[in-house]
Parts: sequence; structure tokens; C-alpha cells
Amino acid sequence: MQARIELVGTQYGVASPAVPLPSSISLANNGFLCPPSTSQGDRTQVCCLKDSSAKSNTTTYEEIQPRQEGDLTIMFDVTSSSESSYWAQATISNNHTSRLDNWQLSWEWMRDEFIYSMKGAYPMVVDTGDCIFGKQGEYYKGMDFSKALNCEKRPTIIDLPLEKTNDTTLGMVPFCCRNGTILPPFMDASKSKSAFVMQVYKMSPDLNISAIHPPQNWKINGTNSPGYVCGPPVRVSPSLFPNPAGLSSDTAAVASWQVICNISSSTLKKPKCCVSFSAFFNDSVVPCNTCACGCNASPSNMCSATEPALLLPSKALLVPFDNRTEMAKDFNRRQDLPNPLPCGDNCGVSINWHLLSDFTGGWTARITLFNWDDTDIVNWFGAIQLDKAIQGFEKGYSFNGTIIPDANNTIFIQGFSGLNYLLAERRGYNPRKDPPVPGTQQSVLSFTKKTTPGINVGAGDGFPSKVYFNGEECSLPVILPSGSTRRVPLASSAFSILLTMLVLMVLQLSLWLEI
Repeated sequence: MQARIELVGTQYGVASPAVPLPSSISLANNGFLCPPSTSQGDRTQVCCLKDSSAKSNTTTYEEIQPRQEGDLTIMFDVTSSSESSYWAQATISNNHTSRLDNWQLSWEWMRDEFIYSMKGAYPMVVDTGDCIFGKQGEYYKGMDFSKALNCEKRPTIIDLPLEKTNDTTLGMVPFCCRNGTILPPFMDASKSKSAFVMQVYKMSPDLNISAIHPPQNWKINGTNSPGYVCGPPVRVSPSLFPNPAGLSSDTAAVASWQVICNISSSTLKKPKCCVSFSAFFNDSVVPCNTCACGCNASPSNMCSATEPALLLPSKALLVPFDNRTEMAKDFNRRQDLPNPLPCGDNCGVSINWHLLSDFTGGWTARITLFNWDDTDIVNWFGAIQLDKAIQGFEKGYSFNGTIIPDANNTIFIQGFSGLNYLLAERRGYNPRKDPPVPGTQQSVLSFTKKTTPGINVGAGDGFPSKVYFNGEECSLPVILPSGSTRRVPLASSAFSILLTMLVLMVLQLSLWLEI
């Protein structure tokens, strides 16, 4: 090993041609024996040898702290160690209702470490230039750096696609290769984690088996994911892993650190979804709010970012906002329309909550999802908060609906297995005259009044107070459909439900035919 230090200064009392030299040189590091130094001409040197009987105390052990909880936790577990390198496993665990898509994880090496190999994930950039032209290349002269992966001080790590799960070279790591998606634990606990392993090479003065320093300044983000703020790594008790030989005993990590990441209120973004309300007793739809998901900072004179959205006929929900203008004008022809008209909601996903029926023994609602983006939404999920009516929930028909145990006012919904793809917006059957068609999914939710006597469904108790889609809160209308005093008889209600179920069966059949 080698380290070069250059000193520049003035030595008083030493006149030319004499050369100022130190009287002695030695290593302050423990574990070396240095004889007296010798001087000749303008050079002083000493040859220090390792002391085989010395016990290294270069590593200071951190105090073990109790493990903490957070919206997202990262475990950095060192599973094996040698003098020059170690193997570590990083495990990302999602503990929040939000999902993480296309996650990107980064950190800073503080002691010139570099990544030699990985399984379960990969650097966003494979780059070893900093090693080849840096001190790592000087020390590891015999290493083939073309086989190394990354020498950046702040590497960015990304997940591998699903097809690499059983790849013997890149995969075969539990919880790896999820294509960057980490779901909430209550949706699927087996998919709420992501993990990878890597081989890390160290540099002097950490070239002993116990000198292990975790990277610092962790950051994680993803597509359409909340912003996280991560704390420093904290030394915790060693993690336990299943015995690789299949025995009933566990294998402890050499050392473990925990990083806690929480969603910061300062990083909360504008909604990406919005909700419209409608009911059987009113012909109009209360649409998503104007600029619900944002508008340009300086909107043009083409639309108003402050005017409330115009009431719509139900058929207008099936076409993009730009194609609703004439429908909205005709539907509100008896009203004084603002000039300019309100801007759109600008949301990629919109949700319609329709109060389908309200009868003596119960009531029903129909929920419809609309995807206006150009990307399919895989493994979607949602949550509906009903403050007074939740105890009467019976079932969902085309969605899987369950009450969240820890939140007794919220229904968790997701598509059935094989039907949890919310397709992207696509062209109309005749693109020259037909507007684009959103991807849709729809279901009826049924409720009984036996466990919720006295609720007034139409006056507000049958409308959600909060709606979440893929873990993010959606924008809700500020008004409810009016004329809520009307009720429909039970027979009429039953017919409405049967008719809705027939429509849902036709929609599902058409979906299968498209596939």
C-alpha cells in the first residue's frame, strides 16, 4: 500500500546547502513496528513491518440502538467480511399506504469504497473511471476493473425486471427483481419489500476485517411516489437470515445498520387523481375541481383557473376534458357561463363515485376508475373513507373490497387477480371523429343499514370524505349532488343493481376479448 503526502514550508536555522529533514519517522497506526529512521542526502526513510502479535484497535464500535419505525425503512446488513472487502444486503421495506414505483436508491461513500459486483439490483450507470484513474487503481494494481460495476462517490441503484428473478448471475435474491415496485404491506406483504446484495471493496486505512463503515446520506425516490427524507444509518442488533443450508437455525449478520425514511410534508406534491360525485336522484355530475391536479402558473386566456367546474351530464365523464366543452355548454345553457370557461382538472386518473340506490334496508354505490394517461397502471389499489357508513359495508362485486383493520372507517379496494390492470387511454374506434377512450374499471359496493341506523345516505353519509388511489389522496368536490331527499323503492333499487351488474359483466367480457 502507498500514501504520498507533500509538505511545503520554510525551515528556519538550516542554511543552504544543508537539507531540512525530520529526526525520525514512524507510523502512528497500531499494529506496525518501525525501527529508527535513516537519512542519506535529501531523503529520510524507515521500513515498518506488521506486528503479528499486535491487536488492532482501529475500529471503534458504535453503540447498538433499538430499531425504529418509519414510513420506509432500509436495512444495511453486512453478511460477510474480509480484510479488503465485504458483502452487504440492502433491504427496502415499505410501511406506508403509498406505493413506490421505479425506485431509485442512492447514498454517499465516505471512505473511497466502490461496488465490485451486485445481485438483485444494478447501478444506473456502470462506471469505473474514478477507480482506474484514482487511488483505488493505484492500490489494487492487479484488479480487472472491467469486471467492477461502479466507483462513483454517490451511486444510484435501480431494481431489476421480473425476468431476472431466477437468473443465477443477477437474481436469486429474496424480494429482488420487482421492476422497481414496492407495494403497501396491507395490499401484499410479500411485495412490500425489495432487496439486493453487493460486494464492496475498501481502501486504506480500513483494510482489516472489522473496519466496516456504512455509506451515508441515503436518498430514495420513484415515479409518482411521495418524497422521502432519510436519516443517518444507525447501528442496530444484527439481522437474522434463514440458514442457507436449509437448517432450522438462523444466521446472524456481521453488523447491521438501519436507515429511517419518512414522507416529508414539505415534499408533498399536488394530487394526481380527482373524484367526481353523482347520484340516482340528480341528472348532473359534480365534476372534479378546476385545476385539481394543478394548472400552469400563468394560465392563458383560454380558460380560468379560479372559476368552479361546470356541472356535466354523465356521458361527459367518458370523454377527455377537451371534448366536453360543447356538452358542458349545452347542459348549462340556462346558466350564465363564465368567460373564459374553467380549466380542466389535469389529472391522470379520475374516479366517479355514484350513489346508485338508497332504500329502507340498505344502499349501493358504483365506483368507476378512469385512466387518462398513456401508461397502463399495474396492481392498482384504492381506499375509500366513509366516516359514518363503513360498518354497513357488505361486499364489492367486481373489485375486492375489505375494511382496513387499523382504520375502521376505510374500505380498501383492488382489482381481482388477473383484472388489476387499469389500461391506458387509447384511440377511439374512428380516430378521425371519435375522441380518445380512457381505460376504465367499475364495481358496485353494497351496504346494509342494519348496523348503521339513522344515517342519511343522500345528504352526505353515502359520499366519501377521502379517497386514495395508489396511496395518494385524491382531490374531492366541494359540493354534493342536490335533491337528496328522494328515495327509490326496494324493487326499483334491486332492478337498478341487476342492470348495473349486467353492464359490468359486458364490460369484463369486452376486456377479455380485447386481451
